[in-house]
Amino acid sequence: MSRSVLRQARVDGLRPRYKPYTIRDSKLRGFGVRVAPSGRKRFFLHVQHAGERLWRDCGDAASVPVDDARTHAASLLTALRSEDDAPSLAFEVVAEEVFRRYGRRWKPRTMAVNRSYYRNQLLPWFRGRPIGSISAHDVQAWFASLRSTPSAADRAAPVLSVIFRQAELYGYRPDGSNPCRGIRRYRRRGRERFMTPAELRRLGAALDAHAKRRPSTATALRLILLTGCRKSEIIDLEWDSYREGKLFLRDSKTGPRTVWLSAPARELLDLLPRTGRRVFPGPRGGRRTFDPDWRVVRSVAGLHDVRLHDCRHTYASIAMQQGESIRTIGLLLGHRLPATTLKYVHLADDMAGEAVERVAPILGSGH
Repeated sequence: MSRSVLRQARVDGLRPRYKPYTIRDSKLRGFGVRVAPSGRKRFFLHVQHAGERLWRDCGDAASVPVDDARTHAASLLTALRSEDDAPSLAFEVVAEEVFRRYGRRWKPRTMAVNRSYYRNQLLPWFRGRPIGSISAHDVQAWFASLRSTPSAADRAAPVLSVIFRQAELYGYRPDGSNPCRGIRRYRRRGRERFMTPAELRRLGAALDAHAKRRPSTATALRLILLTGCRKSEIIDLEWDSYREGKLFLRDSKTGPRTVWLSAPARELLDLLPRTGRRVFPGPRGGRRTFDPDWRVVRSVAGLHDVRLHDCRHTYASIAMQQGESIRTIGLLLGHRLPATTLKYVHLADDMAGEAVERVAPILGSGH
């Protein structure tokens, strides 16, 4: 183990060895970087506190600058030293209370996803910190440390905000002190995509070919395309939900909802054999997945960058092209807020060009 002032160039130049080793910082006692044989480098804080040796993770050196990691370590050290001044529960203790009490509002899948972001993105950074001592600066430093994984940062930030908001309600922080206020999400290129008419024709031909080998799955994929339903809504579809020419879903991402079916969609369902409770049963009547079949179909159609969820975007875009209102499209998709629908409607460049041509004569009529 060696000790020197840790500067960025010094950290970047560290090379892996046969065994892991650490370099301690001479500027902040207890702060350092550990280099694994794999080459991965992680900052840490190692101090004596209340008769115990404490290790705290301060970030991955691949994404966290050394100055940010040192600042985080210093704030951790300050928090440990100030525990006697103002008793405050540790971040993870309050977070668990939030998951236990507030988490009852979340669906099981939402709970699982939020737990994952909490465990992987939040807990390593905030573990051991008194909930009352975490400042907006600390949150900004955490958010900046995830710049290399912007999607994870954007998904974890709302979970962190809920924890602090509920901490205020439970009396662990002053009212109006949520340090997540003002965080601006990373700008990311949207993954959403919708298919052109030519691509839809290729997809239809690929589904026809797939139906010869896997008729049930081909029908399920067509149903997703014809209804704009979420994949999970079709996977979990049961026969008693299909009546009066509609799907009456007892539980969806936004709660119970009705799906109006077109004649082609009804025909697909009417031709299916009813062999059990599920419309599309998996092995031994259990849950199944459509992803492997979708990968085959999109490959045959030459749509390698199209996800199954993009069928939903395509449904919304076509409805928009046909003149349907945002409110109607939101009703068809099962959205509660118009803003959610707007994020699904992606118009092609030629549509924007057509709009310009329609507007130009009106604006130019005075000349």
